Amino acid sequence: YGTLVDWPGGVRATLERLWPGVDGAALLEAYMRIEPTVQEGRGIPYRDVMAEAMAGVAAELGLDVPEGESHALADALPGWTVFPEVPGALTELRERGWKLAILSNTDADLLDASIAAIGVEIDEHVVAGDIGSYKPAFGHWEAFFRRTGADRTRHVHVAASLFHDIEPCAKLGLPAVWIDRLGETSMVPRSATLQDLSDLPDTLDRLVPV
Repeated sequence: YGTLVDWPGGVRATLERLWPGVDGAALLEAYMRIEPTVQEGRGIPYRDVMAEAMAGVAAELGLDVPEGESHALADALPGWTVFPEVPGALTELRERGWKLAILSNTDADLLDASIAAIGVEIDEHVVAGDIGSYKPAFGHWEAFFRRTGADRTRHVHVAASLFHDIEPCAKLGLPAVWIDRLGETSMVPRSATLQDLSDLPDTLDRLVPV
């Protein structure tokens, strides 16, 4: 999320719906700051993480969660927008022989809905709701390599989040491509930086030649 699907836009739109008149940027900033503290060291379902983090936003900003809306974010997530270049880029990767895996801080049912929206076959997925661990902890990568036996020398991690993905990959010594959709800057080591997935097939073929 944030790499393939517009997670920030989806979170912001949902929070703005719940609290019209409140600055959407402030709502999103608070949510993005609070959610990792809810996840850290815990294995609760992502649906509950979102509910708890949203309640934290409400408490911090002096708001009330509307009745019956405690799981508004999880309910909305399956409808969040897939970035336009994603289906074509992932399709081309498969055609070039790449296998695709998603390592996600979510629940299996929520990710399945997003994969259906993307419309491209995914070979493997590791979700926090199944393994009881949230990135940036290393549990997703440990589960991925244990399940797949993937060759680390022919593996590249692709992600938009510095905190959840690019920084832990640097610590693990794994090649990573940062999808910098927001035009940020960072000194975190990585193999490449792209604005979106449009050039990803050529980039991965360059990093891991056939």
